[in-house]
Amino acid sequence: MSELQPVDEPSGVYHRLRAQILDLDRVPGSRLTERGLEAELGASRTPLRAALMRLEADGLVGRDGRAWQVSPIDLGEIARLSELRDAVETAAVRLTCERAPEADIAALAHDLETVDRDQPADDAVRAGTDFHVRLAALSGNHFFADAVGSAMTRLARSRWLVARSEEAWDEHREILRLVAERRPEEAAELIHRHIVGTHERLLQALDADARMLRGRGLAIVR
Repeated sequence: MSELQPVDEPSGVYHRLRAQILDLDRVPGSRLTERGLEAELGASRTPLRAALMRLEADGLVGRDGRAWQVSPIDLGEIARLSELRDAVETAAVRLTCERAPEADIAALAHDLETVDRDQPADDAVRAGTDFHVRLAALSGNHFFADAVGSAMTRLARSRWLVARSEEAWDEHREILRLVAERRPEEAAELIHRHIVGTHERLLQALDADARMLRGRGLAIVR
């Protein structure tokens, strides 16, 4: 593995730490110290603190006394985020059915068809997030897309467990078909079932793999 180059820009520190947290290279519940991160990343204190505060706003880290902690996987938070997604995405898809240009729907459909379903889980998580954010953005209201993107970021560490579900990708295609046919109520109902089903599959995966996950040191809060 090539040696990481020092990074001293707040955005660079943020993106590196965020990628490590979302990929589970930094274990949920693990402790972070500013001094240790300064040495590891080659970053000075000011940009490092700015990055940590930004990650705290994302819900990915929290303060642990004078140090920091990678946020545990919180099952209660996952449930609340699923409720948020349900409310936001069903409202957004109704507007998407009304407002989205045909060309933009076709572009999203093309990209969905070219997704490699055998890709690594972290790439599948990004592709799934991209689909949901773009679908919400087609409503013409960027606040919907922002809310979906924020929720998906907070869910990313747990979503990798079910990221390559064939059922989920088939549902993406069916949702988009209903959007293309301008059928808002049916699209909203399907995206509701999709979010509920994804949440149930996630809980099943976490329950089945709890011993393995805790063996890796992952903190799960019920």
